[in-house]
Amino acid sequence: MEDRRREMARRGGLDDEYDYLFKVVLIGDSGVGKSNLLSRFTRNHFSIDSKSTIGVEFATRTLQVEGKTVKAQIWDTAGQERYRAITSAYYRGALGALLVYDVTKPKSFENVDRWLKELRDHADANIVVMLIGNKTDLKHLRAVASEDAQSFAEKEGLSFVETSALEATNVEKAFQIVLAEIYRIISKKSLASSTQPPTEGIKEGSTIVVSGSDTSSTQTRCCST
Repeated sequence: MEDRRREMARRGGLDDEYDYLFKVVLIGDSGVGKSNLLSRFTRNHFSIDSKSTIGVEFATRTLQVEGKTVKAQIWDTAGQERYRAITSAYYRGALGALLVYDVTKPKSFENVDRWLKELRDHADANIVVMLIGNKTDLKHLRAVASEDAQSFAEKEGLSFVETSALEATNVEKAFQIVLAEIYRIISKKSLASSTQPPTEGIKEGSTIVVSGSDTSSTQTRCCST
């Protein structure tokens, strides 16, 4: 299999080469900044006039994690109730989740508990979850204390960080922490059962180093309402 992948790469049969493919989902209320976190991480772009996501969108970025080439596939969905039908497919195969609220909107923080329950109902039990308080650039409008979010995260066993997609504060850090934790779990599983077939959503193979390791692409899938 390894030789076949290398031969395909030499002949241009593969678009890119990576050791692992990690699917990470963004969840949280509509308007908390999920789409801008996605675009900031994958394209280093922020749109001040960002419109609500319709259906499902995902983008990818390839980067180095613990010396391995990881392709992160980040999924973003509309936070509105009318898109609940996509839930099961959205979570399928996800190894990580970023649970996002807006530090200026207490209701979005109150709803974090409901989102976490949905995540645990539909996602893999070992999914890596990080709580994110977004929009820290709006300091004068802050309505959710960091201490309250930290306390909730500790109670639920989540990691926690505050971000600003607009100012690019901690966005890279948040994704890097989640991806590194996923890799740590996958590595331990691989060592424990090297004879088992690969986990769904993970692709292992040879690594071909290409100049400029960070690449990104975006695709959109829309759902009819």
